[in-house]
Amino acid sequence: MTDASFETSSELPAPVPPAPVPLLAPREGVPPVVADPRALAETVAAFAAGAGPVAVDAERASGYRYGQRAYLIQLRRAGAGSALVDPAACPDLSELGAAIVDAEWVLHAASQDLPCLAEVGMVPRRIFDTELAGRLAAFPRVGLGAMVESVLGFSLEKGHSAVDWSTRPLPEPWLRYAALDVEVLIELRNELEDILGEQGKLDWALQEFAAIAAAPPPSPRVDPWRRTSGLHRVRRRRQLAIVRSLWLARDAIARHKDVSPGRVIPDTAIVEAALAGPVSVAALLALPGFTGRDSRRQAGVWLAAIEEARALPEVELPMSTLPHEGPPPARAWTDKDPAAAERLTAAKTAVAAIADEHTLPTENLLAPDYVRRLAWAPPTVPTSDAVGDVLRVFGARPWQIALTAPALSGAFLRLAAHAANGTSTA
Repeated sequence: MTDASFETSSELPAPVPPAPVPLLAPREGVPPVVADPRALAETVAAFAAGAGPVAVDAERASGYRYGQRAYLIQLRRAGAGSALVDPAACPDLSELGAAIVDAEWVLHAASQDLPCLAEVGMVPRRIFDTELAGRLAAFPRVGLGAMVESVLGFSLEKGHSAVDWSTRPLPEPWLRYAALDVEVLIELRNELEDILGEQGKLDWALQEFAAIAAAPPPSPRVDPWRRTSGLHRVRRRRQLAIVRSLWLARDAIARHKDVSPGRVIPDTAIVEAALAGPVSVAALLALPGFTGRDSRRQAGVWLAAIEEARALPEVELPMSTLPHEGPPPARAWTDKDPAAAERLTAAKTAVAAIADEHTLPTENLLAPDYVRRLAWAPPTVPTSDAVGDVLRVFGARPWQIALTAPALSGAFLRLAAHAANGTSTA
């Protein structure tokens, strides 16, 4: 065989991976929805008698209903099969939670589902988050469908992910979709555990999972109205007061009607009204976003909210920005504290290099907020131990500290030495 034949063979195309196998129906069929005390008691007994991890998922009605409560909860466990539980009909699921509390709960994007599960009395002690596992294992796409396809070779139908799960009765295709979401979740968990183990990242993942399970409920947002989309267009404090007043009026209506606030009036309507400051119903209804029948019916409410904000004394107007703890925005560091700006650049470079070395997203290696806070106010003598102590107070896990503290310490000490010698690090 000639050298040329070797070159030709080396250029052969890579084998095409097999097409994913569609998952069309659960193995045992679509289970009946658990919607009464007797069915719930049977489900509790079945899952208590099951073995191994429990796959758990929840469906909300985001964009349709007020809040983020669950309208369907799916579970699967060896020996118990799958269950679909209606938390609207069975609002207290604490007995079900207690029946599986000693098991590991397998969720995908756990931080999204844990709050609504806690609302119905289901709180895990241990979890395995397949989305976070995928991030740590450096998968380019970590949605459930993409992970199931790339790891297990199955394709999931995702056409019902954004439907109104408060609909009753739930259509059979939706229930089939929901049951399939937990059908292979435990198999996915097992494969990801092996992958993380081969990469030397399993202990890192377990620390992350433990931190999620132990995290307290999130604190209520300060001034949630400031999350109004398009608020950056509103510059004057009086206009901000109108945004706040309209947001609060909309929120009260949405809560009373149990609908998503955006279905009452959109954020764009609030911003347009704040900028225009209409003084009559006709002027208000001429603005974008106030064309819907319901929003027009509430025109008096919106105008009253605007007038209330317009009548506020100057001292009661909201500030242009919220006072915040910690460092100022990074874009201001060069002017406020050039040395801190240098530390931030060095810290980001160090973290990025470590993340690249271990094939990790930088934000999973160390939260950007921790990096900013550390660079703004480092220890007086930034030894590795001192840096590690600061990161631990922020909430960094031991594996993150072990990987990053020595490099961050070295970067800060080098900058300090250059500053003491009067030399540049450029």
